[in-house]
Amino acid sequence: MASEAILKQKQLVIDEIKDRVQKANTIVLFDYRGITDSEAKELRRKLKEANADYKVYKNTLMSRAFDDLGIDLKESLNGPSAFAYGEDQVAPIKILSDFAKDHPALILKVGIVDGEKADQAKLAEYATIPSREGLLTMLAGGMIGIARDLSICLDLYSKQKEEN
Repeated sequence: MASEAILKQKQLVIDEIKDRVQKANTIVLFDYRGITDSEAKELRRKLKEANADYKVYKNTLMSRAFDDLGIDLKESLNGPSAFAYGEDQVAPIKILSDFAKDHPALILKVGIVDGEKADQAKLAEYATIPSREGLLTMLAGGMIGIARDLSICLDLYSKQKEEN
């Protein structure tokens, strides 16, 4: 049987996992087998740029933490799993999906976005959503188009009134 010190250490890790899950809007479990150390550093750098990160925990400890939180991910916790998390709902998913395109060894398993479980198909769907900056740019472009059309309309109306 494990000593008291080891059990306390494991409980600290479980508490750390639970804390990260509760603070994050998005978590993604992925299989990292086959990516090199330099590729892992590159992935971590890209995630850090989006205020996200990943960490590798033992599956048993992740399973206990998820069970404590009432999250059922047992079927996804087979084989080596890394745990990515972030405050942005889409950024970690987009980064991992884009990274997986260039590094086929990385495989997304399952995620939780705003408390809802997302399978691989749902994660792929989320990965196609533009970034926050992209959405804001699209919104601004639409608003500029409306303002431009209104100014053209008012100009034509004023010219029409001048002729009369």
